[in-house]
Amino acid sequence: MKKKSLEWFGVLTAIAYSMLVASNTGNEVLGFSLLLVSAVSIGFWAFFGKHYGILLLQFFYATAGVIGVLRWF
Repeated sequence: MKKKSLEWFGVLTAIAYSMLVASNTGNEVLGFSLLLVSAVSIGFWAFFGKHYGILLLQFFYATAGVIGVLRWF
């Protein structure tokens, strides 16, 4: 159950991130913060499930989240 929760929490925060950034309403910092949270959540899910390709992808998404947040400050 814990792994499923990580997966779906990550998916929902990624959806929220995408909508916030695409809306161009000034909520980009929140959006990129959600991207980072999503990447960490899905990263843990991928690690526990031995989905190493997805885990690698989450490192890049997490990096994009950090860059996005820093860029807007």
